[in-house]
Amino acid sequence: MTTPAPQNDATLDAIGLLCPLPVLKARKRLKSMAEGEVLQVLADDPAAIIDIPHFCTESGHALLGQSAVESHQIYHIRKGG
Repeated sequence: MTTPAPQNDATLDAIGLLCPLPVLKARKRLKSMAEGEVLQVLADDPAAIIDIPHFCTESGHALLGQSAVESHQIYHIRKGG
């Protein structure tokens, strides 16, 4: 059974960007969001699989889930306080 994706408050399209740009752009976007809002990040950089979860842990944000479709990965990040 698949868990439905959380409701997104914003989407960041980082497809085509290489490390460290997906994380840097996610950090910038999250700064402008309210605590508890959810950012969906789309990325196709293979390093994002490691970098985005690490960024969330180090920055106090919650990685609600990650999944993959044919051409990219999808991450859902809840902004922490």
